[in-house]
Amino acid sequence: MIFDNLDEIQKTLENKDIEKLEEYISYTPRVQNSSIHFKTALMLSANNLKHLNKLDTIESDCVMLNLEDGVAFEDKGIALVLCAIFLSRFSSKNKKIIVRVNALDEGGYDEITYLNQFKPDAIRVPKIRDKSEVKNVLALLDESIDLHLSIETKESYLRMSEFKIDQRVTHFYLGILDLLADMKLPQNIINTKNYTFLTILSNFLLNSKSLGVEPVSFVFQDYKNDKLFKEFLELEKSLGYESKACLSPTQVIDTKEVFGVSQDEIDKANTIVKLFEMHKDMGITGFSDDEFGFIDEPIYKGALSLLSISKRNIK
Repeated sequence: MIFDNLDEIQKTLENKDIEKLEEYISYTPRVQNSSIHFKTALMLSANNLKHLNKLDTIESDCVMLNLEDGVAFEDKGIALVLCAIFLSRFSSKNKKIIVRVNALDEGGYDEITYLNQFKPDAIRVPKIRDKSEVKNVLALLDESIDLHLSIETKESYLRMSEFKIDQRVTHFYLGILDLLADMKLPQNIINTKNYTFLTILSNFLLNSKSLGVEPVSFVFQDYKNDKLFKEFLELEKSLGYESKACLSPTQVIDTKEVFGVSQDEIDKANTIVKLFEMHKDMGITGFSDDEFGFIDEPIYKGALSLLSISKRNIK
């Protein structure tokens, strides 16, 4: 727990005394997490004091402090200060802390300006539409903070290739419900066998990867339907996804399990790497193996990639 007792902070919240609330901010410089890779991004409403206080015990390797959806307009100022309080009091090398601000024309710019001093690991901007908005945010954003973008408008889906204009643009998030609404497509196409939905998932991943940006798959809203959630996870893993936004601790556990690399896969990859490197020393870069079939440089590189994934992601 970040605070042993929340009674005084809770009273301040109930009184909506923002000036008093700001007294809980610590201005000690925050240690940021510079890792690019994570499996799970657990969404937390930034106005939920009890959930924020568990920041240090949450199992997810990334936590998304959400100022946008689920925070009433009249609570957004308090939520922003709560973000600052818990950012200022939590530094961790094994967990990324990201803040999802409101849309740029709905207070997002002001929120970024305020949060710069508290050094979140990244800022996620929703409803991005064009390159000029990305440029404006990067000009405003502290240089130590990465920029994550929500792809949830038809404009952003078409213009993804224009957004990687700086090394700080590291992640895209697929906002599937907003994107479908903007494209005037029904939500019932969100189905593991629907070709339109599969095309969106595939294009989003391939476009992101080709730009050197990490794709984070969509939030599954029916958080009590574990069976269907796992079906989507299996589909997403088969497509090549490594990260997913989550709504509950159960979704975090399931995602880590499905997106994890099994020991059998690791053992196979290690053996392929050793066999290839042994043959390469003899000037042979393509050969047949009784157990693994034909092994050449692309197979070798695939094994190295899998081992890299297994090391960088926490199961």
